[in-house]
Amino acid sequence: MNLPHPCYDSDAHYKIGRVHLPVAPFCNIRCNYCVRRIGSIENRPAVANKVISPRKSLKLLKATINSDSRIQIAAVAGPGDPLANDTTFATFDLIKQELPQLQLCLSTNGLLLTEKLPDLLKLGVKYITVTVNAISADIGQKIYTNIRLKGQIYKGSKAASILIDRQLEGIYQAAKMGFVVKVNSVLIPEINDQHLIEVAKEIKSAGAYIMNIMPLIPMGKFSCLRPPTIEELKKVREECSGIIKQWYLCKQCRADAVGVPAEEACSLLQTKTNIGCVYC
Repeated sequence: MNLPHPCYDSDAHYKIGRVHLPVAPFCNIRCNYCVRRIGSIENRPAVANKVISPRKSLKLLKATINSDSRIQIAAVAGPGDPLANDTTFATFDLIKQELPQLQLCLSTNGLLLTEKLPDLLKLGVKYITVTVNAISADIGQKIYTNIRLKGQIYKGSKAASILIDRQLEGIYQAAKMGFVVKVNSVLIPEINDQHLIEVAKEIKSAGAYIMNIMPLIPMGKFSCLRPPTIEELKKVREECSGIIKQWYLCKQCRADAVGVPAEEACSLLQTKTNIGCVYC
């Protein structure tokens, strides 16, 4: 295990700060629950006040560190997929050169993970979070509208199958290379709620360190769906805890979040339903 990370280690969650640098606007998959927004005040993933350049992100990072010595993590978590944006790698390169004391991490859908791992290793990235919502193409095609890979757009079961295969291979290779891998899974009632235990088994076998099951925030194509109840979320987490270590403190934060996670407000859904607060 590397130095403590506030989204992987429960003690660090209350003591260590991180900065999400919103340098990655483009995404290569379309999730039915995701709506990317720039300039929004919503407190949820895929949202940022604005997209900034690698050079501006370095300036922001330096200013933030000067104002809060607890900041130890520099991350890229969107608002699109970090691995689908060259600016992610340019940003990490600048940080490695000028702020080498910081730990680097990113969140990704995993579509490009395997081929990008050598670059991430060279840049000194330690932590990788991969969002895996299904390991069955039949279920995955209900969650993803399409994927874009090497200039082609894939839809339906084919898209889900390609994505799942690449996610699992990416997790396996990342763990093998020494990265600490967390898997995020969105709990979607009536779609993957009975399936996440199978996801837990596969990601554990692939080498993931910890799993973070997050409640659906109904929006986009899934705006008509309901979020899971506290009881449903707790039940699935308990079932999966016998397979792989579970993370209970996620705030489903923005792509430009700054600070110590435990000191921040819960996400849009958690604020409305208190889902996350029973674990905070």
